[in-house]
Amino acid sequence: MTSFDSSPTSTVCRALLALAVVFVMLAMTGWTAVRHPGSPRDTFAAEQAGWNRATVSGRDVPDADARPDELAAFFASIGAADSASLADRFPHVVGNLSGVPVTLRYRANRKALAGSLAAERKRVDDPNLTAAGHREAVRRMDRFHVLMSKDRQILAFDPAGPGRVAEVLGDLDQAQRVSVIVPGVDTNLLTFQRTARKYSAPVGMAQSLYAAQRAAAPQVPTAVIAWADYTSPVGVGMESAIGRLAENGAVRLTALTEALPGDSTVSLFCHSYGSVVCGVAARGLPDRVEDIAVAGSPGMRAENVAGLGTGARVWAMRDGDDWIQDVPHMEVGGLGHGEDPVTPEFGARVLSSAGAVGHTGYFEPGTESVDNFAEIGVGWYAGVSCAGGDDGCRHGISGMSTDGRA
Repeated sequence: MTSFDSSPTSTVCRALLALAVVFVMLAMTGWTAVRHPGSPRDTFAAEQAGWNRATVSGRDVPDADARPDELAAFFASIGAADSASLADRFPHVVGNLSGVPVTLRYRANRKALAGSLAAERKRVDDPNLTAAGHREAVRRMDRFHVLMSKDRQILAFDPAGPGRVAEVLGDLDQAQRVSVIVPGVDTNLLTFQRTARKYSAPVGMAQSLYAAQRAAAPQVPTAVIAWADYTSPVGVGMESAIGRLAENGAVRLTALTEALPGDSTVSLFCHSYGSVVCGVAARGLPDRVEDIAVAGSPGMRAENVAGLGTGARVWAMRDGDDWIQDVPHMEVGGLGHGEDPVTPEFGARVLSSAGAVGHTGYFEPGTESVDNFAEIGVGWYAGVSCAGGDDGCRHGISGMSTDGRA
Protein backbone atom coordinates (compact mmCIF):
# COMPACT_ATOMS: atom_id res chain seq x y z
CA MET A 1 0.00 0.00 0.00
CA THR A 2 1.40 3.36 -1.02
CA SER A 3 1.86 5.91 1.73
CA PHE A 4 1.23 9.58 1.08
CA ASP A 5 2.98 12.38 2.93
CA SER A 6 0.29 14.75 4.26
CA SER A 7 2.67 17.25 5.83
CA PRO A 8 2.22 20.99 5.10
CA THR A 9 5.48 21.02 3.13
CA SER A 10 4.29 18.20 0.91
CA THR A 11 0.93 19.89 0.36
CA VAL A 12 2.63 23.11 -0.71
CA CYS A 13 4.94 21.22 -3.09
CA ARG A 14 2.02 19.40 -4.73
CA ALA A 15 0.11 22.68 -5.12
CA LEU A 16 3.11 24.39 -6.70
CA LEU A 17 3.61 21.44 -9.03
CA ALA A 18 -0.06 21.53 -10.07
CA LEU A 19 0.13 25.22 -10.85
CA ALA A 20 3.37 24.79 -12.79
CA VAL A 21 1.92 21.96 -14.88
CA VAL A 22 -1.19 23.96 -15.75
CA PHE A 23 0.74 27.04 -16.82
CA VAL A 24 3.18 24.99 -18.89
CA MET A 25 0.25 23.28 -20.61
CA LEU A 26 -1.40 26.60 -21.34
CA ALA A 27 1.84 27.93 -22.77
CA MET A 28 2.31 24.86 -24.96
CA THR A 29 -1.23 25.16 -26.35
CA GLY A 30 -0.73 28.62 -27.73
CA TRP A 31 -1.75 31.07 -25.00
CA THR A 32 1.57 32.87 -25.23
CA ALA A 33 2.83 35.93 -27.02
CA VAL A 34 6.15 37.19 -28.28
CA ARG A 35 7.48 40.08 -26.24
CA HIS A 36 8.17 43.15 -28.34
CA PRO A 37 11.57 44.74 -27.88
CA GLY A 38 11.72 47.88 -25.79
CA SER A 39 12.17 51.34 -27.24
CA PRO A 40 14.33 54.14 -25.77
CA ARG A 41 12.82 56.52 -23.26
CA ASP A 42 15.13 59.35 -24.32
CA THR A 43 12.33 61.71 -25.34
CA PHE A 44 10.45 61.31 -22.09
CA ALA A 45 13.64 61.56 -20.01
CA ALA A 46 14.61 64.80 -21.77
CA GLU A 47 11.12 66.21 -21.23
CA GLN A 48 11.13 65.18 -17.58
CA ALA A 49 14.48 66.90 -17.05
CA GLY A 50 13.15 70.04 -18.75
CA TRP A 51 9.96 69.93 -16.67
CA ASN A 52 12.00 69.77 -13.46
CA ARG A 53 13.60 73.12 -14.39
CA ALA A 54 10.56 74.74 -16.00
CA THR A 55 8.78 77.90 -14.95
CA VAL A 56 5.65 79.56 -16.27
CA SER A 57 4.90 83.24 -15.69
CA GLY A 58 7.70 83.28 -13.15
CA ARG A 59 6.40 80.29 -11.18
CA ASP A 60 8.03 76.90 -10.79
CA VAL A 61 5.93 74.02 -12.07
CA PRO A 62 4.98 71.36 -9.48
CA ASP A 63 6.74 68.02 -9.29
CA ALA A 64 5.39 65.49 -11.77
CA ASP A 65 4.62 63.15 -8.86
CA ALA A 66 2.63 65.79 -6.95
CA ARG A 67 -0.84 64.84 -5.71
CA PRO A 68 -3.63 65.15 -8.30
CA ASP A 69 -5.34 67.89 -6.29
CA GLU A 70 -2.12 69.92 -6.22
CA LEU A 71 -1.68 69.57 -9.97
CA ALA A 72 -5.33 70.50 -10.57
CA ALA A 73 -4.98 73.61 -8.40
CA PHE A 74 -1.78 74.68 -10.17
CA PHE A 75 -3.24 74.38 -13.68
CA ALA A 76 -6.42 76.14 -12.60
CA SER A 77 -4.31 79.05 -11.31
CA ILE A 78 -2.16 79.67 -14.39
CA GLY A 79 -4.89 80.08 -17.00
CA ALA A 80 -5.55 78.57 -20.41
CA ALA A 81 -2.68 80.14 -22.35
CA ASP A 82 0.07 79.09 -19.94
CA SER A 83 -1.51 75.63 -19.57
CA ALA A 84 -1.49 75.15 -23.35
CA SER A 85 2.11 76.32 -23.48
CA LEU A 86 3.17 73.68 -20.95
CA ALA A 87 1.24 71.00 -22.83
CA ASP A 88 3.00 71.93 -26.06
CA ARG A 89 6.45 72.11 -24.46
CA PHE A 90 6.14 68.93 -22.38
CA PRO A 91 3.46 66.76 -24.01
CA HIS A 92 4.69 63.41 -22.66
CA VAL A 93 4.70 64.79 -19.12
CA VAL A 94 1.47 66.80 -19.15
CA GLY A 95 -0.43 64.10 -21.04
CA ASN A 96 0.13 61.62 -18.23
CA LEU A 97 -0.38 63.76 -15.12
CA SER A 98 -3.35 62.78 -12.99
CA GLY A 99 -5.18 65.94 -11.98
CA VAL A 100 -4.48 67.91 -15.14
CA PRO A 101 -7.69 68.97 -16.95
CA VAL A 102 -8.66 66.15 -19.30
CA THR A 103 -8.99 68.39 -22.37
CA LEU A 104 -5.42 69.56 -21.79
CA ARG A 105 -4.27 65.96 -21.53
CA TYR A 106 -6.01 65.18 -24.83
CA ARG A 107 -4.11 68.09 -26.42
CA ALA A 108 -0.77 67.02 -24.97
CA ASN A 109 -1.18 63.39 -26.01
CA ARG A 110 -2.11 64.38 -29.55
CA LYS A 111 1.20 66.25 -29.75
CA ALA A 112 3.08 63.35 -28.18
CA LEU A 113 1.51 60.98 -30.70
CA ALA A 114 2.57 63.25 -33.57
CA GLY A 115 6.15 63.16 -32.31
CA SER A 116 6.08 59.38 -31.95
CA LEU A 117 4.61 59.00 -35.43
CA ALA A 118 7.39 61.12 -36.93
CA ALA A 119 10.04 59.11 -35.09
CA GLU A 120 8.55 55.82 -36.25
CA ARG A 121 8.48 57.00 -39.86
CA LYS A 122 12.21 57.61 -39.64
CA ARG A 123 12.70 54.20 -38.09
CA VAL A 124 10.79 52.50 -40.92
CA ASP A 125 13.31 53.94 -43.39
CA ASP A 126 16.34 52.75 -41.42
CA PRO A 127 18.22 50.29 -43.68
CA ASN A 128 19.80 48.64 -40.65
CA LEU A 129 16.44 47.57 -39.24
CA THR A 130 15.75 43.84 -39.21
CA ALA A 131 12.69 42.47 -41.01
CA ALA A 132 10.96 41.91 -37.66
CA GLY A 133 11.92 45.39 -36.51
CA HIS A 134 10.57 46.87 -39.72
CA ARG A 135 7.25 45.09 -39.32
CA GLU A 136 6.92 46.33 -35.75
CA ALA A 137 7.80 49.89 -36.78
CA VAL A 138 5.11 49.83 -39.47
CA ARG A 139 2.54 48.52 -36.99
CA ARG A 140 3.46 51.17 -34.42
CA MET A 141 3.30 53.88 -37.07
CA ASP A 142 -0.18 52.72 -38.10
CA ARG A 143 -1.30 52.63 -34.44
CA PHE A 144 -0.09 56.17 -33.76
CA HIS A 145 -1.82 57.42 -36.91
CA VAL A 146 -5.15 55.87 -35.91
CA LEU A 147 -4.93 57.20 -32.34
CA MET A 148 -4.47 60.71 -33.74
CA SER A 149 -7.90 60.71 -35.43
CA LYS A 150 -9.82 63.88 -34.55
CA ASP A 151 -12.52 62.05 -32.62
CA ARG A 152 -10.09 60.22 -30.31
CA GLN A 153 -9.71 61.41 -26.70
CA ILE A 154 -6.40 59.98 -25.49
CA LEU A 155 -6.12 60.32 -21.73
CA ALA A 156 -2.70 58.68 -21.34
CA PHE A 157 0.05 57.73 -23.77
CA ASP A 158 3.52 56.26 -23.27
CA PRO A 159 5.22 54.77 -26.35
CA ALA A 160 8.16 53.26 -24.47
CA GLY A 161 8.59 49.49 -24.63
CA PRO A 162 5.29 47.71 -25.34
CA GLY A 163 3.52 51.00 -24.61
CA ARG A 164 0.63 52.18 -22.45
CA VAL A 165 -2.48 54.09 -23.46
CA ALA A 166 -5.93 55.08 -22.20
CA GLU A 167 -8.86 56.50 -24.16
CA VAL A 168 -12.13 58.15 -23.15
CA LEU A 169 -15.51 57.67 -24.82
CA GLY A 170 -18.01 60.35 -23.86
CA ASP A 171 -17.66 63.61 -21.95
CA LEU A 172 -15.57 62.85 -18.87
CA ASP A 173 -16.06 66.33 -17.40
CA GLN A 174 -19.86 66.12 -17.50
CA ALA A 175 -20.34 62.42 -16.76
CA GLN A 176 -22.34 61.39 -13.70
CA ARG A 177 -21.27 57.75 -14.13
CA VAL A 178 -17.79 56.69 -15.30
CA SER A 179 -16.90 53.12 -16.27
CA VAL A 180 -13.27 51.99 -16.40
CA ILE A 181 -12.36 48.86 -18.36
CA VAL A 182 -9.26 47.12 -16.96
CA PRO A 183 -8.01 44.52 -19.49
CA GLY A 184 -5.76 41.53 -18.95
CA VAL A 185 -2.67 39.86 -20.41
CA ASP A 186 -1.02 40.93 -23.66
CA THR A 187 -2.43 44.45 -23.51
CA ASN A 188 -0.17 47.06 -25.07
CA LEU A 189 -0.15 49.75 -27.74
CA LEU A 190 -0.38 47.27 -30.60
CA THR A 191 -3.23 45.24 -29.08
CA PHE A 192 -5.18 48.24 -27.75
CA GLN A 193 -7.44 48.08 -30.80
CA ARG A 194 -8.14 45.22 -33.20
CA THR A 195 -10.02 44.80 -36.46
CA ALA A 196 -10.42 41.03 -36.12
CA ARG A 197 -11.93 39.99 -32.78
CA LYS A 198 -12.72 43.66 -32.20
CA TYR A 199 -14.44 43.23 -28.84
CA SER A 200 -11.56 41.33 -27.29
CA ALA A 201 -9.43 44.50 -27.28
CA PRO A 202 -9.85 47.49 -24.91
CA VAL A 203 -11.16 49.93 -27.53
CA GLY A 204 -13.78 47.50 -28.80
CA MET A 205 -14.75 46.61 -25.23
CA ALA A 206 -15.26 50.29 -24.43
CA GLN A 207 -17.22 50.96 -27.60
CA SER A 208 -19.55 48.04 -26.92
CA LEU A 209 -20.07 48.99 -23.26
CA TYR A 210 -20.66 52.66 -24.07
CA ALA A 211 -23.24 51.80 -26.73
CA ALA A 212 -25.01 49.41 -24.34
CA GLN A 213 -25.09 52.10 -21.64
CA ARG A 214 -26.57 54.66 -24.02
CA ALA A 215 -29.25 52.12 -24.97
CA ALA A 216 -29.97 51.24 -21.34
CA ALA A 217 -30.21 54.80 -19.99
CA PRO A 218 -29.79 57.50 -22.66
CA GLN A 219 -30.65 60.20 -20.13
CA VAL A 220 -27.67 59.37 -17.87
CA PRO A 221 -24.45 61.26 -18.72
CA THR A 222 -21.82 58.53 -18.91
CA ALA A 223 -18.23 58.07 -19.99
CA VAL A 224 -16.20 54.90 -20.53
CA ILE A 225 -12.42 54.67 -20.24
CA ALA A 226 -10.49 51.99 -22.13
CA TRP A 227 -7.65 51.80 -19.62
CA ALA A 228 -4.51 50.09 -20.85
CA ASP A 229 -2.28 52.38 -18.80
CA TYR A 230 -0.43 49.64 -16.93
CA THR A 231 2.17 47.06 -17.92
CA SER A 232 0.35 43.75 -18.28
CA PRO A 233 1.89 40.26 -18.37
CA VAL A 234 2.92 38.82 -21.72
CA GLY A 235 1.11 35.54 -22.34
CA VAL A 236 0.03 33.06 -19.69
CA GLY A 237 3.26 32.41 -17.89
CA MET A 238 4.98 33.18 -14.61
CA GLU A 239 4.29 36.93 -14.72
CA SER A 240 0.57 36.26 -15.05
CA ALA A 241 0.67 33.79 -12.14
CA ILE A 242 2.10 36.26 -9.62
CA GLY A 243 0.99 39.68 -8.46
CA ARG A 244 3.97 41.94 -9.19
CA LEU A 245 2.54 43.63 -12.29
CA ALA A 246 -0.90 43.75 -10.69
CA GLU A 247 0.54 45.64 -7.73
CA ASN A 248 2.13 48.21 -10.02
CA GLY A 249 -1.06 48.49 -12.05
CA ALA A 250 -3.14 48.92 -8.91
CA VAL A 251 -1.19 52.03 -7.97
CA ARG A 252 -1.90 53.57 -11.38
CA LEU A 253 -5.57 52.52 -11.30
CA THR A 254 -6.07 54.08 -7.88
CA ALA A 255 -4.46 57.32 -9.06
CA LEU A 256 -6.79 57.40 -12.07
CA THR A 257 -9.95 56.97 -9.98
CA GLU A 258 -8.83 59.60 -7.47
CA ALA A 259 -8.14 62.17 -10.18
CA LEU A 260 -11.27 61.86 -12.34
CA PRO A 261 -13.00 65.23 -12.65
CA GLY A 262 -16.16 66.17 -10.78
CA ASP A 263 -18.01 63.89 -8.37
CA SER A 264 -18.92 61.10 -10.78
CA THR A 265 -19.68 57.60 -9.51
CA VAL A 266 -17.16 55.05 -10.83
CA SER A 267 -17.53 51.39 -11.81
CA LEU A 268 -14.62 49.10 -12.68
CA PHE A 269 -15.01 46.31 -15.25
CA CYS A 270 -12.04 44.02 -14.93
CA HIS A 271 -11.28 41.21 -17.38
CA SER A 272 -8.94 38.26 -16.81
CA TYR A 273 -5.66 39.47 -15.23
CA GLY A 274 -7.30 42.89 -15.01
CA SER A 275 -9.39 41.43 -12.18
CA VAL A 276 -6.16 40.75 -10.29
CA VAL A 277 -5.27 44.43 -10.69
CA CYS A 278 -8.71 45.46 -9.43
CA GLY A 279 -8.49 43.05 -6.51
CA VAL A 280 -5.13 44.42 -5.39
CA ALA A 281 -6.37 48.00 -5.82
CA ALA A 282 -9.70 47.42 -4.06
CA ARG A 283 -8.60 48.32 -0.54
CA GLY A 284 -7.17 51.69 -1.56
CA LEU A 285 -9.82 52.84 -4.01
CA PRO A 286 -11.75 56.04 -3.21
CA ASP A 287 -15.37 55.82 -2.05
CA ARG A 288 -16.59 57.04 -5.44
CA VAL A 289 -15.82 53.54 -6.80
CA GLU A 290 -19.13 51.84 -6.01
CA ASP A 291 -18.92 48.71 -8.21
CA ILE A 292 -16.17 46.27 -9.16
CA ALA A 293 -17.24 43.69 -11.74
CA VAL A 294 -14.91 40.92 -12.90
CA ALA A 295 -15.18 38.53 -15.84
CA GLY A 296 -13.05 35.47 -16.59
CA SER A 297 -11.08 36.03 -13.41
CA PRO A 298 -8.12 33.89 -12.29
CA GLY A 299 -8.68 35.34 -8.79
CA MET A 300 -8.48 38.71 -7.05
CA ARG A 301 -5.65 38.06 -4.55
CA ALA A 302 -8.23 37.49 -1.81
CA GLU A 303 -10.12 34.52 -0.42
CA ASN A 304 -13.46 36.34 -0.26
CA VAL A 305 -15.11 39.71 -0.73
CA ALA A 306 -14.37 40.73 2.84
CA GLY A 307 -10.68 40.14 2.16
CA LEU A 308 -10.74 42.78 -0.57
CA GLY A 309 -11.31 45.44 2.07
CA THR A 310 -13.66 47.53 -0.06
CA GLY A 311 -17.10 48.98 0.42
CA ALA A 312 -17.82 48.63 -3.30
CA ARG A 313 -20.29 46.03 -4.57
CA VAL A 314 -18.35 43.11 -6.07
CA TRP A 315 -19.82 41.31 -9.09
CA ALA A 316 -18.44 38.31 -10.97
CA MET A 317 -19.22 36.26 -14.06
CA ARG A 318 -17.65 33.45 -16.05
CA ASP A 319 -18.75 31.77 -19.27
CA GLY A 320 -19.01 27.98 -19.19
CA ASP A 321 -16.54 27.70 -22.09
CA ASP A 322 -13.92 29.99 -20.53
CA TRP A 323 -10.60 28.15 -20.18
CA ILE A 324 -9.76 30.21 -17.08
CA GLN A 325 -11.86 27.76 -15.06
CA ASP A 326 -9.08 25.19 -15.57
CA VAL A 327 -6.48 27.38 -13.86
CA PRO A 328 -6.11 26.42 -10.17
CA HIS A 329 -7.76 29.09 -8.04
CA MET A 330 -5.34 29.14 -5.12
CA GLU A 331 -2.46 31.17 -3.77
CA VAL A 332 0.66 29.44 -2.49
CA GLY A 333 3.85 31.34 -1.76
CA GLY A 334 2.79 34.23 -3.99
CA LEU A 335 1.92 31.96 -6.93
CA GLY A 336 -1.72 32.05 -8.00
CA HIS A 337 -4.43 34.58 -7.23
CA GLY A 338 -6.71 32.99 -4.66
CA GLU A 339 -10.33 31.86 -4.60
CA ASP A 340 -12.52 31.77 -7.72
CA PRO A 341 -14.76 34.90 -7.58
CA VAL A 342 -17.80 33.05 -8.96
CA THR A 343 -17.90 30.49 -6.14
CA PRO A 344 -20.39 30.92 -3.29
CA GLU A 345 -17.48 30.90 -0.84
CA PHE A 346 -16.08 34.08 -2.34
CA GLY A 347 -19.33 35.96 -1.80
CA ALA A 348 -19.54 38.09 -4.97
CA ARG A 349 -22.82 38.85 -6.73
CA VAL A 350 -22.71 36.36 -9.61
CA LEU A 351 -24.04 37.62 -12.94
CA SER A 352 -25.28 35.85 -16.04
CA SER A 353 -22.90 35.82 -19.01
CA ALA A 354 -25.39 34.26 -21.44
CA GLY A 355 -24.33 34.77 -25.03
CA ALA A 356 -20.66 35.24 -24.27
CA VAL A 357 -18.39 32.62 -25.80
CA GLY A 358 -15.04 31.74 -24.30
CA HIS A 359 -12.55 33.89 -22.44
CA THR A 360 -12.74 36.98 -24.64
CA GLY A 361 -16.47 37.15 -25.43
CA TYR A 362 -17.81 39.12 -22.47
CA PHE A 363 -18.04 42.46 -24.29
CA GLU A 364 -19.64 41.18 -27.48
CA PRO A 365 -22.72 43.30 -28.32
CA GLY A 366 -26.01 41.57 -27.58
CA THR A 367 -24.67 39.35 -24.81
CA GLU A 368 -26.15 39.38 -21.32
CA SER A 369 -22.65 39.92 -20.02
CA VAL A 370 -22.18 43.34 -21.64
CA ASP A 371 -25.81 44.28 -20.95
CA ASN A 372 -25.26 43.48 -17.27
CA PHE A 373 -22.10 45.58 -17.26
CA ALA A 374 -24.00 48.45 -18.89
CA GLU A 375 -26.79 48.35 -16.30
CA ILE A 376 -24.28 48.37 -13.47
CA GLY A 377 -22.43 51.22 -15.15
CA VAL A 378 -25.53 53.44 -15.33
CA GLY A 379 -26.76 52.43 -11.86
CA TRP A 380 -29.81 50.46 -13.00
CA TYR A 381 -29.26 47.47 -10.72
CA ALA A 382 -32.84 46.26 -11.04
CA GLY A 383 -32.08 45.38 -14.65
CA VAL A 384 -29.15 43.03 -14.10
CA SER A 385 -29.65 39.31 -14.73
CA CYS A 386 -28.17 36.92 -12.20
CA ALA A 387 -26.54 33.58 -12.90
CA GLY A 388 -29.03 30.79 -12.41
CA GLY A 389 -31.99 32.94 -13.36
CA ASP A 390 -32.87 34.03 -9.81
CA ASP A 391 -32.55 37.48 -8.25
CA GLY A 392 -29.88 36.57 -5.70
CA CYS A 393 -27.22 38.90 -7.11
CA ARG A 394 -29.52 41.89 -6.59
CA HIS A 395 -30.22 41.10 -2.96
CA GLY A 396 -29.83 44.02 -0.58
CA ILE A 397 -29.42 46.75 -3.20
CA SER A 398 -31.88 49.53 -2.53
CA GLY A 399 -32.65 52.91 -4.10
CA MET A 400 -32.44 51.62 -7.65
CA SER A 401 -33.53 54.13 -10.27
CA THR A 402 -32.99 54.91 -13.92
CA ASP A 403 -31.31 58.24 -13.17
CA GLY A 404 -28.07 56.39 -12.58
CA ARG A 405 -27.88 57.19 -8.87
CA ALA A 406 -28.27 54.19 -6.57
